[in-house]
Amino acid sequence: MTQSLAVVVTSAPTSNLSYTAFKIVEQAIQSNITVTGVFFYQDGVLNASKYLAIPSDELQIISLWKKLNQQNQVPLHLCSTAAEKRGLIFPDDDNFLIHPEFTLSGLGELVMLTNQADRLVQL
Repeated sequence: MTQSLAVVVTSAPTSNLSYTAFKIVEQAIQSNITVTGVFFYQDGVLNASKYLAIPSDELQIISLWKKLNQQNQVPLHLCSTAAEKRGLIFPDDDNFLIHPEFTLSGLGELVMLTNQADRLVQL
């Protein structure tokens, strides 16, 4: 039986919890656990920001999320309402301030991810 996991990230990219969420997903992949997707919610949407300046001597978690998506095709979903509230998207404009590896989604997508997974982890 294949195991599956969905992850909800509510922590900002400067938080150690965002890195913990990344490591959980990375370990799941290495353990042949299917990751149905990662849903970024609340301050977690800042993990998708193109213009967030993290000092070079700190962990570049945004780069790790992008690489995870590119190498493993793990879906990275961004709550559109939380992103709009934090100035990452504009309701009447297509100029989003998010990396293209992240897909704008609603809470309905979160429900779908959790329904497809055996386990849900929120950090």
